[in-house]
Amino acid sequence: MSAEYKGKKVAVAMSGGVDSSTVAALLKEQGAEVIGINMKLFKREGEDPQAKGDAQIVAEYLGIEFHQVHLEEEFGRLIMEDFRAQYMAGETPNPCVRCNKYVKFGLLLDKALELGADYLATGHYVRTSRDESGTWHLLKAAYLAKDQSYFLYTLTQRQLARVIFPLGDMPSKDEVRRLAAGFGIPVAQKSDSQEICFVPGDDYVAFLEKGGALDGRSGEIVHVDGTVLGRHNGTHRYTIGQRRGLGIAWTEPLYVVAIDAAEARVVVGEVGGLFAPGLVACDLNWVVPVAGDTVETTCKIRYRQQPIECRVKILGEGLGEVFFAEPQKSVTAGQSVVFYQGDELVGGGRIVKAITAGA
Repeated sequence: MSAEYKGKKVAVAMSGGVDSSTVAALLKEQGAEVIGINMKLFKREGEDPQAKGDAQIVAEYLGIEFHQVHLEEEFGRLIMEDFRAQYMAGETPNPCVRCNKYVKFGLLLDKALELGADYLATGHYVRTSRDESGTWHLLKAAYLAKDQSYFLYTLTQRQLARVIFPLGDMPSKDEVRRLAAGFGIPVAQKSDSQEICFVPGDDYVAFLEKGGALDGRSGEIVHVDGTVLGRHNGTHRYTIGQRRGLGIAWTEPLYVVAIDAAEARVVVGEVGGLFAPGLVACDLNWVVPVAGDTVETTCKIRYRQQPIECRVKILGEGLGEVFFAEPQKSVTAGQSVVFYQGDELVGGGRIVKAITAGA
């Protein structure tokens, strides 16, 4: 990493994990005036409010100023309540995308600037660049296995001018751990978190049903031909493309092809019913503004998918239609469609619905 941030005040979003801790150490070594900033988003069961978290322990070890920002009310309203609402509406939400938009690069970035920071740095694996015109570009990480660009398509030019991603050029996670060990960081060997941070044990059904808010939401499981095949205990237990756990018998494998939350109905069908020629998206954001109302690009409709060719028809007011070069499986409302040109992420949006064949 170059010395371009020497003498700059940089707030590092510190979670207590190895990535953000290494970012803080790297920036301090480079000569930046580093402060640690930790988000308190919700109370964990059995948590001692007086105990120091890993983020504070690392900050003290590095000898940097530390701030904890209480965002419990905002996180609960913007992320957790929305998560419940989307499931109740028959969608499958992506809370990390929404958190990045409203919390990490919204509320937290504002707090960092309020503290006098020039930049906010995070441990995301993604790269940025700036061209001669001053336009910022968002690029995939050098280490593609950890690339997190898919979750950052909501970033704006204003935000990109104020954020730093020091791990974007790292060749591997092993290299990050090696650096952390070299700095003597206490969490150098801490394992990565693989679950939604506010859902204990990654059991989203238990989280949604806590408090009995979803009681009485049972309904029918119906074949696409109208045959009633059984009953379910809540549409929130299902997602598009699901095959296991349906508890019904049929002559060939069945998959969830549609969820009608308003009628408490789960629609199932053969595998062919999962494929769609396109989708409708809302809340479209173009990291770099595009010209015209049609964009030829590539897209991903899930994180681990390889980009596929598509055409985007921009309808205005954040809406657009995406047409795939080849029909795609399991287009899921609530998830994200993210657009790429090579290694560059150019934009994205939230999936509203699949476009059915012949529409």
